[in-house]
Amino acid sequence: MDDLLVDFLTETNESLAELDVALVKLERAPDDQETLSLIFRLVHTIKGTCGFLGLPRLERVAHAGENVLGRVRDGKLAASSDIVSAVLASLDRIKLILAGLAETGAEPAGDDSALIAALDDAAAGRLAAAPAAEAAAPSLTAESAPVSEADTTEPEPATGEAPAPPVMTAPSPTPVSPAPAPMPAAEAPREGGEAVVAGQTIRVGVDVLEHLMTLVSELVLTRNQLLQLARTQENSAFAVPLQRLSHITSDLQEGVMKTRMQPIGNAWNKLPRLVRDLAHELGKKIDLVMIGADTELDRQVLELIKDPLTHMVRNSADHGLERPEERRGAGKPETGHITLNAFHEGGHIIIEIADDGRGLDLARIRAKALAQGLASEAELAAMSESQVQRFIFHAGFSTAASITAVSGRGVGMDVVKTNIERIGGTIDLKSIAGQGSTFTIKIPLTLAIVSALIVEAGGERFAIPQISVVELVRAGSEGSADGDQPVIERINATPVLRLRDRLLPLVNLRDLLELGSAEERAGELYIVVAQVGSSLLGIIVDRVFDTEEIVVKPVAPILRHITMFSGNTILGDGSVIMILDPNGIARATGSGSGGEQRKPIAETVEDATSASSTAMLLFRAGDAAPKAVPLGLVARLEDIPRDRIETSSGKMVTQYRGRLMPLVAFDGVRSEGETQAVLVFSDGEHSMGLMVDEIVDVVDEVLRIELGTEAPGLLGTAVIAGRATDVINIDYWLRAAQQDWFRGSSTDAAATAPHILIVEDSDFFRQLLVPSLAAAGYRVTAAASAAQALKLRESGAKIDAIISDIVMPDMDGLAFARQIRDGGAWASLPMIALSGRVEPADIEAGRDAGFTDYVAKFQREALLDSLRQCLGHMVDQ
Repeated sequence: MDDLLVDFLTETNESLAELDVALVKLERAPDDQETLSLIFRLVHTIKGTCGFLGLPRLERVAHAGENVLGRVRDGKLAASSDIVSAVLASLDRIKLILAGLAETGAEPAGDDSALIAALDDAAAGRLAAAPAAEAAAPSLTAESAPVSEADTTEPEPATGEAPAPPVMTAPSPTPVSPAPAPMPAAEAPREGGEAVVAGQTIRVGVDVLEHLMTLVSELVLTRNQLLQLARTQENSAFAVPLQRLSHITSDLQEGVMKTRMQPIGNAWNKLPRLVRDLAHELGKKIDLVMIGADTELDRQVLELIKDPLTHMVRNSADHGLERPEERRGAGKPETGHITLNAFHEGGHIIIEIADDGRGLDLARIRAKALAQGLASEAELAAMSESQVQRFIFHAGFSTAASITAVSGRGVGMDVVKTNIERIGGTIDLKSIAGQGSTFTIKIPLTLAIVSALIVEAGGERFAIPQISVVELVRAGSEGSADGDQPVIERINATPVLRLRDRLLPLVNLRDLLELGSAEERAGELYIVVAQVGSSLLGIIVDRVFDTEEIVVKPVAPILRHITMFSGNTILGDGSVIMILDPNGIARATGSGSGGEQRKPIAETVEDATSASSTAMLLFRAGDAAPKAVPLGLVARLEDIPRDRIETSSGKMVTQYRGRLMPLVAFDGVRSEGETQAVLVFSDGEHSMGLMVDEIVDVVDEVLRIELGTEAPGLLGTAVIAGRATDVINIDYWLRAAQQDWFRGSSTDAAATAPHILIVEDSDFFRQLLVPSLAAAGYRVTAAASAAQALKLRESGAKIDAIISDIVMPDMDGLAFARQIRDGGAWASLPMIALSGRVEPADIEAGRDAGFTDYVAKFQREALLDSLRQCLGHMVDQ
């Protein structure tokens, strides 16, 4: 049977049950206008729906009954018992037809002309005796009523029919009978007819479900407490029954949760009309695509995301999609697309709202952020595109040029973000200019019972929802150097963790909640890596227990101002603990809001340029002037105890990770205190430590050397974080530690003057060469492989010279040089080989392959001289 027809049967039978009661009420109080209006509205709805579904027999009967009610509503007729009986007769005939419809899926045949004629007479004030007789015994005549045989002046027939409504208002309001035959003994089949629809659906009040959910939540808590007691007793006679009780409780919990689950399509059902109206209002052609509408989630969550979803679709239609003429000019089809996609992922639901419009206007966002004082020009220049885009989540932020009925009031995405975070969700965005934007929402399936990680800090236990937990990390405290275990480092007294090539900000939960002394324990520490929006945040805890299903209870009013808590729960041992909110922790500490996002593996050819921002590590050494080095070159930050610093052959060394590591002291570094701050540089088997006085900070800046210098160990001076800062020449300090640092290495890349392309597979050498050559005045682009460099050539990039490593995976430098010389836009460019292999045979092979010059790693001055000569020769030609 068609789903629309099933819904019609269910809703119509509910309406009929309500009409039975309301008509009896109207009979007792004929002047009750509210009840009369309700009756008319319900009958009118039934008639209209019948017409829509193509059910002519039902429509004719309902229309005749509506005519009678219309006359009563207009005051032309009194709501007498005879009139009520006439209307009840029409309702009984409707129930009879519905029974056949429910059984066969088609409207049964029948002649209702006598009933309709009687109803028309009643509407005209010529009330005959027929309707009451029909009402008195509706189940005795299947197709027509013996209108001429009934005595109608007494109200008993109508009241005699009154007991029928209780039968109809049982679990599901249903038809009287499928009417297999027009015989009086149809009572039993009537019950069977009711079962047809009653077995399909049953509507239960939300308050009943909420009460049932509360009882199941309490049962889960009690189950957890009993299991906790059972764990303390070995070979308990209650172990097996408790296990059985646990399984039954889990099944019951799952069953009750299913009753709360609704398809997300229920939250989308108004969006097609919304998009249609917006398209007409804005003069755009918009196609709304909805994928995964049958994806189910908790009713409470569904209600909470309806408004955010509506707002985001309106934003896509207004801000995102262009007008037809703009799309034609951009080579796009006139019709723009908004795509809603919902799917399950673990215990979460992912909702994507995407459009193929113009994307976010970064220039306008920057200007608005500057105008509202959200960031300075320097801060905006240092931000990545993703960070700039997230300004749209700030309160009162809107890039709309004018206020319209659709947008421009500055009340929007900040509310969306707040509402989603309030239910434990996150929102992220990705926007590409000219291609469109995609918002990704991640929310829990339910808010009632969730899985949580139980942790401890300062002797207190807390729960962290697993939806927010990305991973658990065991890390060593500063000074420990066992194997490859991550180590907690400090930048300007702030703990950070270097986790897979990025610095992860850390928050000590004991410190944050003031739970006593926050001295770090020696040895291993536990870090919960939590997702905060598109960023990651590490929460340092003392102990990690286990995951447990918890029942979420709301935060007490006295604690609601503390944003770090999202609720509380009761554990199996009866303890009441707080549920932590990682988003609230990030807001309280300033970590994560608009913070650095995890940088995806670059698929772009242009790996690094001298005009892009670089993460710079600031430190002090010797005098008070700040010093800087690209963070990408620094492997670790260490505080090494002074008693572990030794002397060998007149040089300082320390035992580091099972090997001797040479140490070099920056000029003027103080030798006081129990520990020594050290910047550790590593590449392959080489490691060295640069001794400094203090680690200050990490900032993102576009590195521009504005003043050169002849001072050893320095490249020059740049403005970083608003101050004149000395940028160190790292190759000087690497050679000071180990003269053979660059010999035999198959890594590095650099860039030089007009526009230099560096082809180097080692990230270390790329980050070493880019600032070094930029300081000499060159524009630099670095590629991680020969294949990426060739893609650059195909894209039409303008390059003045190429510096390439020789030993690289896939395509080595010699093969790369031959391919460049075979033809193309770069065939005549100067090519300089940069390699640790400088034997005569290596140099000859390089020149034979097409290299203009051959320079050993890492001889900065020789490389600069070679570039000057090659570029000068090219100009002369």
